[in-house]
Amino acid sequence: MFLSPLLQFYITNNLPILPSESVQGVLPLNITSNRNFQNPAAKRVPIMAKETEIQTNYSYMRRNFSISSTNDDSTAFSDCNSDRSGEFTTTSSQSRRLLLSCTTENSDDLILHLVSGLESSSIDDQKQAAMEIRLLAKNNPENRLKIARAGAIRPLISLLSSSDLQLQEYGVTAILNLSLCDENKEALALPEAITPLVKALKIGTSTARENAACALFRLSQSDENKSTIGRSGAIPLLVNLLVTGNIRGKKDASTALYSLCSMKENKIRAVQAGIMKPLVELMADFESNMVDKAAFVMSILVSTAEARTAMVEEGGIPVLVEIVEVGSQRQKEIAVVILLQVCDESVVYRNMVAREGAIPPLVALSQAGTNRAKQKAETLIELLRRPRSGNAAHSEDLSD
Repeated sequence: MFLSPLLQFYITNNLPILPSESVQGVLPLNITSNRNFQNPAAKRVPIMAKETEIQTNYSYMRRNFSISSTNDDSTAFSDCNSDRSGEFTTTSSQSRRLLLSCTTENSDDLILHLVSGLESSSIDDQKQAAMEIRLLAKNNPENRLKIARAGAIRPLISLLSSSDLQLQEYGVTAILNLSLCDENKEALALPEAITPLVKALKIGTSTARENAACALFRLSQSDENKSTIGRSGAIPLLVNLLVTGNIRGKKDASTALYSLCSMKENKIRAVQAGIMKPLVELMADFESNMVDKAAFVMSILVSTAEARTAMVEEGGIPVLVEIVEVGSQRQKEIAVVILLQVCDESVVYRNMVAREGAIPPLVALSQAGTNRAKQKAETLIELLRRPRSGNAAHSEDLSD
């Protein structure tokens, strides 16, 4: 009979096995590994804004517009707060209950036992140890510190280069959960960790690619790490995940790209990797659940001339004008911000935007949008009506 390292640990150390009833209050036993553990009574708002809309009809030049006043306090991006890979397939229900119950008692000894399992010569033992470390680190900040201090980071990093894709996935997922602790980021933000994370982003399972993107996002909080990750070749792979990934993969890729592309050198890398085409396509698809995220990534890219040129070449202007006309309140606002940046230094682009019929929906937005959207819309309207005037007076309006 197969015994997991957890059960072996309890048996070897003569520790009491608690009945399931005594640990049910620790965590739900049927964990489905949402990225964020949540109280069932506190339902999490989806990534796309859960909005309460008040419809206002507005007429301009015989065209009718519907303006939504939105109560929206959600964020545009995935939080990447912990892994959401599937439940363990080899861990018994009893083993899982024991693991959950030991998060406060005997955890130090158990963590040391599991860390030693990471360096086992048996791949099965390594997988089991990595899975159980992942679960211990998933929802417990104290355990994340304990696991790192027990020396788990280096053996977990070594798993990222494994030819066994399942073992690699478990290693990536455990690294992601450890990266949620700020104290662990310095130890994780090393070339020997970033390089194999990028490799997992290239050849890993779909779950490994998603969690690698999240881990890279977590490690990209400093400019030094942004530069290191950009030089490592992560940007083209994140763009590929944005194109080929499922909805989770697209969200994770856009979150990481938004963070990384705050640096100019990474913006150029993203444009060279062809990011504008998928961004425009996602923004044009209102059913994609990615309009906001794609628009936010585009907004940070178009501060560079290369990105503005690529956006126009990919047909971005008609898409942005359509968003101003029919998008949600947040979508309208970010679309106007992008158009303002695009038009500020180019008479040609201003004329293109005006020819797309942007002025009527901009007027409607200037009457019934958020304060920021109204201000941006008014500035853009003025710019479009004086397409050959100087731009100095408008440069200050481009900042957030």
